[in-house]
Amino acid sequence: MLVMATVQTLTRRFERVFPSEQAVVLAETITEAYNDLVKTSDFNELKAIVKELAEAQIRTEVRLDDLTKDVQLLTQAQQRTEARLDDLTQAQQRTEARLDDLTQAQQRTEASVNDLAKDMQQLTRVVTGMAQEMGGLSRSMSYALENEAYRALPAFLQRKHDIIITDRIVRIDIGDEEINFFALGTRAGEPICLVGESKLQLDERRNSRREAKRVISQLANKVDAVREAYPDRDIVRLLVTHYARPGILQYLREHNVLVIQTFEW
Repeated sequence: MLVMATVQTLTRRFERVFPSEQAVVLAETITEAYNDLVKTSDFNELKAIVKELAEAQIRTEVRLDDLTKDVQLLTQAQQRTEARLDDLTQAQQRTEARLDDLTQAQQRTEASVNDLAKDMQQLTRVVTGMAQEMGGLSRSMSYALENEAYRALPAFLQRKHDIIITDRIVRIDIGDEEINFFALGTRAGEPICLVGESKLQLDERRNSRREAKRVISQLANKVDAVREAYPDRDIVRLLVTHYARPGILQYLREHNVLVIQTFEW
C-alpha cells in the first residue's frame, strides 16, 4: 500500500510553484482525498468479506436445514423404535402372562396326574385283589369241576365210550408234567392210559379256539410224558368242560380229543 506524504511535506512541495495559502489548501485537499480513497478501499474489502460471510452463512443455513431434516428423520426413527419397543414390551408382558397361565395349568395338570396316579394305584390294588379273588374263584370252580369229574367219569366213560377204568382217576405228575385226569384202563378190551385236562368253558366267541389250540398243545406234552412211562398202552386224550360250543367241539374232536361236557353225565 502506498504511504501518503504528510500535509507539511506536500505544502513545501506545492509552495515551489503556488503561493503559500494555495499550497496549504491544495496539500490538505489532496490529503483528505487520499484518506477518503483509503476508506473506500477498506469498505470495498469489508464488503467482500461480508459477502463471503453471507455466503458462508447461507451455506451454514443450508447445512443446518440438512441437519434439521436429518434430526427430524432420526427423531421419527427413534419414535418408531420406541413404539416398537413398547409393542415388544407389551408382547413380552403378554408372553409372561401366558407363561404364568401355562405354568399354573401345568401345576394343575401335575396335580391331576398325581391324583390320577393315586386313583390308578388304588384301582390297581382293587383290580389285583379282584383278579386274585377271581383267580381263586376260578381255581375253586376248576377244582370243583375236577372233583365232580373224578366221581362221574368212570361210569360215564364205561356207558358211553366202552372205557373201563381199572383204578380210580387221579391228579398226578409224570415226568415234568402235571396231569389233571390220569387213569389206567381198557377200551374195547385194549389197555389204555387216560390223559385229560379240564376247562370251565370253551366259547368261540371268547377266542376259545386259541384256547383249544393251547389245550391240544398241553395234552401233546402230557401224552409224550405218559407214553414214555407207558409205551405199551394207547393214549386217550380227554377234555372235561362245563360247555363247549359246536365249532370248538368239532375242532377238538378232529384232533382226537374226547370232549365230555358235564351236562352229559
